[in-house]
Amino acid sequence: MTNIAEAATGQSRAAVPGGRRRVPDKEQLASWRAFLRAHATITRTLETELVAEQRLSLASYDVLVQLAEAPRRTLRMTELAAAVLLSRSGVTRIVDRLERVGLVRRSAVENDGRGVAAILTEAGLNRLRIASRTHLAGVVTHFADRLNADDLAALERISRRLVD
Repeated sequence: MTNIAEAATGQSRAAVPGGRRRVPDKEQLASWRAFLRAHATITRTLETELVAEQRLSLASYDVLVQLAEAPRRTLRMTELAAAVLLSRSGVTRIVDRLERVGLVRRSAVENDGRGVAAILTEAGLNRLRIASRTHLAGVVTHFADRLNADDLAALERISRRLVD
């Protein structure tokens, strides 16, 4: 076996039933790995800057952004979890921390005895405004400045296709 694709299936591509490829070829795998490496590197750098300069994790920042953009700065916990791509328990832990420092508060959802919403406080909105300076400068430095307008347009088009 000469490559990961063969190792994954235990057979060469030619031996795959029906002749259909069930694993990425070498170029596809290289693109996938480059995508993962770029995402991880930029995300790690943005996280490091936010923590160092603002004492705020990237996940906490994302929670504040999602709440700031929501109607009445309020989201059900399940909606918030979906928006930030975390599990409900992961969002609960972040909201717990943000609530302890007064950036978010919880409230029961009207007409739903079990529903709980997270609400961005004025202090949370102010904190987000300050933290946004660090984060958005990092997005420009570590992402936007490294690509030209055509690259950015292509990346957006490709990214939208991947999530649609």
